[in-house]
Amino acid sequence: MRLLIVEDNHDLAAWLAKALSQAHYAVDIAADGEEAEDLLALAEYAAIILDLSLPKIDGMTLLKRIRRAGRKVPVIILTANASLDGRVAGLDSGADDYLAKPFELAELEARLRALIRRGHDRANPEIAVGDLVLDTARRQFLVKGEVLALTPREHSVLETLILKAGSTVSKAMLSESIFGFDADADPSAIEIYVHRLRKKLEGAAVQIATLRGLGYMLRAG
Repeated sequence: MRLLIVEDNHDLAAWLAKALSQAHYAVDIAADGEEAEDLLALAEYAAIILDLSLPKIDGMTLLKRIRRAGRKVPVIILTANASLDGRVAGLDSGADDYLAKPFELAELEARLRALIRRGHDRANPEIAVGDLVLDTARRQFLVKGEVLALTPREHSVLETLILKAGSTVSKAMLSESIFGFDADADPSAIEIYVHRLRKKLEGAAVQIATLRGLGYMLRAG
């Protein structure tokens, strides 16, 4: 699952990216509003973490442009402006949530999980297909109640598949979910991750089906 951090404080952005990468997210960073627009034209994101005080294009203007373009990606604002007027302006401009600096990482992650669930029309923190369950609160998979041991990228692939269970997911979409722009993306990597996941899901009442020329589908069976 891929996130975009739009933050001109290099240290804060780097710290956030490292922490969220450890939580199995693929993360891209934009240091200003123009760079963010360029990245948004190239990739789909599960959520955007947006600072308001940005060079070139400020965060509020960027947010309005995102919404005018019809993009429904969840946006959480991070800002030092915790005033009521500031929060109201951000929410009225299309933000989904608002978190004042300084903040606790655990709270940001919880808010992100809630936004992403809502973005997929899922209120329940547990998503099940067959006997495979994704606990979105703990960001872990279980099979028959037992935790499934996965690498971060295996987790990202399976997370994308279960969020779109019953629908075809292309290799390109899976690749976008696990590789940031700074990562070395091997075109054959998705096949390798899917192969590993199938081995780990042997015996479970769920399967990853290959739809030749189209991609993959996770379904009970």
